[in-house]
Amino acid sequence: MQKTRPFSNDLQQKIDTLKARRQAIQLGSIPFSSPLLLAPMSAICNAPFRLLMEELGAGGTVSELISCHGINYGNVKTRHMLTIHEREENIGIQLFGEDPDAMAESAKVAQDYGPKFIDINMGCPVRKVVSKGGGSALLKDTRKLGHYFQTIKNQIQIPLTVKIRTGWDQDNINAPEVIHIAKEEGLEFIAIHGRTRTQQYLGQADWQLLEKMAATSPLPFIGNGDLHTAQMVRDRLKSTQCQALMLGRGPLRNPFLFLDAFHEDSHSWFGPKDYLEIINRLADYIEDYSNHPRALQVQMRKLIVWFAAGFSRVAKFRGEIFATKTFDETIHVTTQYFLELEAEGLHAKKIDNERPFMMGGHG
Repeated sequence: MQKTRPFSNDLQQKIDTLKARRQAIQLGSIPFSSPLLLAPMSAICNAPFRLLMEELGAGGTVSELISCHGINYGNVKTRHMLTIHEREENIGIQLFGEDPDAMAESAKVAQDYGPKFIDINMGCPVRKVVSKGGGSALLKDTRKLGHYFQTIKNQIQIPLTVKIRTGWDQDNINAPEVIHIAKEEGLEFIAIHGRTRTQQYLGQADWQLLEKMAATSPLPFIGNGDLHTAQMVRDRLKSTQCQALMLGRGPLRNPFLFLDAFHEDSHSWFGPKDYLEIINRLADYIEDYSNHPRALQVQMRKLIVWFAAGFSRVAKFRGEIFATKTFDETIHVTTQYFLELEAEGLHAKKIDNERPFMMGGHG
């Protein structure tokens, strides 16, 4: 394992100052260092990204969705997705699958990797998951859920949780029923994304419905959906009935969102040189995590481009990044870009949060 580059004193002081403003919470028996948690996102929430988000203020994280069948078949790539970094503290592993026995078997394997909890994915709307009966397809017949939850829970010694959507479609909003079934079967908490499966990521998350459910939920309740900016998060924290909030797409364009939410100034403390530091830290983690140069290159490029969203000349930078051929070249071009922004005092980011972002499905 290579040595991780430390943050500068300036960046570390800003991080520590804002972390000190957070308030630790407990959801059931599971403690978190903040009410703001990282939502599970496919092909994003691996160990390097989760650890970086914890260091940047996330109170807890959940892994990308992982196939129970891939785990049970002993698929090397799938088993590697269960990896937890030794410094990750508040991590849950999320599994998906339609068969309760297969889910129970995979949960026993996942438990051995050291997560604080096992999370069931009942929210993924993408066709390849839903067509096999997994993800949000499990919302279609709630009569089977008691047995499904019980079978999985009986095979593990750590808490079991679930993440769902409000229902399959607008005519079948059955999240309240799922909450009560989960409570009866001893699940620890529930996280709900404020859209139905048929909405995918279109329209707006229904926070009016989420708040109504949170107010009467017999389980600790986490709300999720469209919390893209620090002001949105601050406003929601001040009024919510939810015990915690999950942030997904927001931190991809503002990796400091978990900290900015506790900074009352409308302008972020974090500028280009801070972004460069966390990108370098992430590069260290990814190099340790994967031995496949192509995989390193692909993940770093997409995350860097997302992080850079809103900065000046980002379109030109995006083209340069996707033209790079090697991991080292990607880091070199990135370093040049962020140092130039810093030297020119171009610290402000402008993001149109009304425009669609990551609409293809991510967990």
